[in-house]
Amino acid sequence: MNARLSILASALALACTSTFAAVPRATAVAGDIAGSADIRLPAATSPAAAITPKAGPSAADVGDADSFGRTLNWLGLADAWIELAADCSGSDADRCQVLAAAPAATTFAFDDVGHVTLPRNAANSLICYWFSPYLQVDYDNPTAASAVAQLSYVPTVTVENPVLDDPALIDPNTGLPFGGSLLTGMTSSERYEVPLAPGQHSFQRNRDSAVCIAGLVSKQSLVQNYGLSDAQARQFFKKPTTLRLNIHGSAQFVGDASLYFGLRIVGD
Repeated sequence: MNARLSILASALALACTSTFAAVPRATAVAGDIAGSADIRLPAATSPAAAITPKAGPSAADVGDADSFGRTLNWLGLADAWIELAADCSGSDADRCQVLAAAPAATTFAFDDVGHVTLPRNAANSLICYWFSPYLQVDYDNPTAASAVAQLSYVPTVTVENPVLDDPALIDPNTGLPFGGSLLTGMTSSERYEVPLAPGQHSFQRNRDSAVCIAGLVSKQSLVQNYGLSDAQARQFFKKPTTLRLNIHGSAQFVGDASLYFGLRIVGD
């Protein structure tokens, strides 16, 4: 715990520049990009709609009519500390990955590194995130040739909800029943590339944050992206929901790294 507090203190004391390069492809469909299907509502076609007073602006006016005018609710916080090292035997981190010797690359895959369990009715139509990574990386080229070190990570969230237990509901990403959960991506993936001369070390700190736009999960995404009925999507938000953070990635020419990820959940 002291080591984690030290990481957080360093993050608050340091303003750093990210060396962001290309973003790797996420392992799940991201539902938080503005303009995606989950915020495009169909136009009203019922004659009754023309004579019924509207409770608020339309989707054509504001993009997301379900959450318009609603109060933002703070719904929880999770974090994860991941180390990459040549030896994990003395690690205090939540998870640790042993690194292969250069020039070999190492992949890592950690599921459920942190979670938030929401009670029923925690949100009305939208669950959203703030995601804040703080990375301390020692890039190292022990070889006699020039090299390009790389570190990449892809965060995803597993969303568990009793509505997804219905065997008649099929996940369009897998072609199989949801089995109680769906996997959603986050537009927070990053890839860093650092040129290194023979024998060179380069220690870097990177601190940034990302916030969602259309949500980790929303009523409209459940209907339009995942095939739930409107009634099932409404029922989804009336049930308890667990969000589990997953971090997958790879490293090459990395001597060691300390990767801290903070996940704040908000809703309408």
